Amino acid sequence: MMRAVLACLLALLIALAAPVVSGPALAQETAADAAIDYEAWERDAQRAEEVLERDLASNDALERLRTDIADWRGRFLAAQSANQSRIETLRGQISALGPPPEEGATEAQEIANRRAELNDQLARLQAPGIAAVEAHSRADGIIREIDATIRSRQASEKLQLYPSPLAPTTWPEGFSLLTRGIETIWGEIGAAWGNPVRRADLRDNLPVILLYLVVAVAFLVRGPAVFRMLARRLQGRGSDQARRLAAFALSLGQVVLPVGGMFLFVQAIEATGMTGPLVGALIAALPAAAFAVFAARWLSGHLFGQPGGGGGLLSEAETGQGRFLVNMLGLLVAGEVLRLAFIGEFRPSPSEAALSVWGAPVVAVASLLLYRIGVMLRRLSVATDEGETAFRDRITRLMGSATLVVAALGLILPAVGYVPAANAIVWPMILSLGLVGVLILVQQLVEDAYAVLTGAHEAAKDQLIPVLIGFALFLVAIPVFALIWGARVADLSEIWTRAREGVQFGETRISPEVFLTFAIVFAIGYTATRLVQGALRSSILPKTRMDKGGQNAISSGVGYLGIFLSALIAVSTAGIDLSSLAIVAGALSVGIGFGLQNIVSNFVSGIILLIERPVSEGDWIEVGGQMGIVKSISVRSTRIETFDRTDVIVPNADLVSGPVTNWTRSNLNGRLVLNIGVAYGTDTRKVDTILREIAEAHPLVVINPPPSVTFEGFGADSLDFTIRAVLRDVNFILSVRNDINHEIARRFTEEGIEIPFAQRDIHLRNPEALRAVFAPAATATGDAADPPRARLATDTTAPPARPDEDDL
Repeated sequence: MMRAVLACLLALLIALAAPVVSGPALAQETAADAAIDYEAWERDAQRAEEVLERDLASNDALERLRTDIADWRGRFLAAQSANQSRIETLRGQISALGPPPEEGATEAQEIANRRAELNDQLARLQAPGIAAVEAHSRADGIIREIDATIRSRQASEKLQLYPSPLAPTTWPEGFSLLTRGIETIWGEIGAAWGNPVRRADLRDNLPVILLYLVVAVAFLVRGPAVFRMLARRLQGRGSDQARRLAAFALSLGQVVLPVGGMFLFVQAIEATGMTGPLVGALIAALPAAAFAVFAARWLSGHLFGQPGGGGGLLSEAETGQGRFLVNMLGLLVAGEVLRLAFIGEFRPSPSEAALSVWGAPVVAVASLLLYRIGVMLRRLSVATDEGETAFRDRITRLMGSATLVVAALGLILPAVGYVPAANAIVWPMILSLGLVGVLILVQQLVEDAYAVLTGAHEAAKDQLIPVLIGFALFLVAIPVFALIWGARVADLSEIWTRAREGVQFGETRISPEVFLTFAIVFAIGYTATRLVQGALRSSILPKTRMDKGGQNAISSGVGYLGIFLSALIAVSTAGIDLSSLAIVAGALSVGIGFGLQNIVSNFVSGIILLIERPVSEGDWIEVGGQMGIVKSISVRSTRIETFDRTDVIVPNADLVSGPVTNWTRSNLNGRLVLNIGVAYGTDTRKVDTILREIAEAHPLVVINPPPSVTFEGFGADSLDFTIRAVLRDVNFILSVRNDINHEIARRFTEEGIEIPFAQRDIHLRNPEALRAVFAPAATATGDAADPPRARLATDTTAPPARPDEDDL
């Protein structure tokens, strides 16, 4: 099984890389070849349809047939765009002649002849493309039918019901298969030894065989120990991440050397010439079996190598249990590889009873081990913190639950005879768990490499780049998971082919190549736009006499224009015909107009702000009860920093449609209004003179127009004056107000001018009523002679009941 998976992976890489590498060359070759041999295609298509109708070909024969038809389909797809540029030219010429005349109308004979000539040329040029479309549709239908046939056969094989291995009547069949297998192996070796030619080859190859065996034994026995020793010597050197990187690289030798040693051992056995078909199949399967054993050992060492493995949540006993389970699963996978090699080459083919007896025990033991691993995964998901790793907990719990379900099915299905179905879910689950473990280790490797390169040793796992790389690794692993669970390479290549073909919109086909072209051209245009913006903002505009708001408006306008032109150029370069999307775009625009009208309104308002510039960056404005300095104007909103150092995000529509006070729009001048009150009886002319002198003496108060002082009137507590002064820089209005207030307090003190405070005189209309209320209380305390006013001033007891309003 491991060997099959590796072969599928190699075939998948070749299938995915071939279209990318040979795509341009294939297109050029198709364009150079004027016509496709449709007679040959007709013969191949009829042969494929006959094979499918008879349904007698093997799966391998169908796969080869599918490859041939897929090659034809690729050629037809490329031929569909033949003469496309010439066809577009002819259509433009026909359009230039104007619309054809209506029924009953006539046009000039020269124009009619020219129109007919161009239409004939257009029909001849379109004929190859139309034929290619028809042939492509037929080829696609044949491929779909082949895929459906193969999938149906695979499903039938996996759901095949064998005799139950629990029935004693099936045991002799299994024992008979074992004895016949041993006899076959012994017979092949005996027959080879009895051949003088093979014995002569053995003597000739003996030195090479011995060399292979010595190196193989050294790799198998001493190789892992050497790399473990080197890994231990790295302890205490460099940072933790650097040590883990080096240890990981060295640990790969614990898999590569033993597998290489097993490969040399296979070469030595094959060099003896003492093998037959069955022995050769078993020997050829040894490297895959060795890979399963040593890879499981390597994986267990990294995942459960230290106490607290599994994320620091397992005890030493539990980590030991984890290593044991993973190693045992590796041994079972190796045994399954050898069993499949034996069954596949044994002749005559074993009976269903023998296959059931041989397959059920192995898959049952594997299911028991999977059950233990599922329980461990569930324990890990419960033990972790709910706050930071909730998503990871859910994934781990889901994996544990899926493992438990597969383990239960792996025990039940073989017991009733569905051994192929059990094999189809148990072994892929084991390989999937192994792949997940490898992804975890690779993600840790990426985090360590990022930490070493950037120096962010503590926060590497929280950075964005390692997370994105991990997500990309998961996406890359999806096809591998599909292969593990029984998908064919042809299935994955078919998905890739469908993706490359894209989606047809009218006369335009949107494919990954078109999208990639659009993305690259737009990225280049966007980068160029940002570079021009940076040059304008930092080098060119600061050297002009333009204010900062105008500079920002020009820079932003260049940015919007550059992005718009980049999108247009990218669309044109990618060959996207937007006319075919006009109806869809019109329908979408209606929905967007209703659903995004506020966003569109803010966007248009942002453009207006940049053009008219009623508000610019650095202005002091007041809008919607918020006052502050404009820090930035974006497409949708404007950011204002208040004097409390808080940011207020104001939609651009509010700045355009609502009232806005801009204190610094045209200049920095602003008026200070200061109210002052003096006590009654103060010389008002003197106060006027003092206030005027104070205002004119401040350095930020302009002389033209001069500050004014007005006697506003007679207030309730004071004579009210107002200073009105225009400042050179309104941004300093608070400091000017502070300075003038201090100077007013100083001058008023020197001149003996009193600044009053609020006073109230209370007059009692009925004092006799109060005297009558407080007289009994005074008599009770023996102090009747005290007047009520004195008692009110000295009595600290609770006040008497409040008199009625009519008594006062």
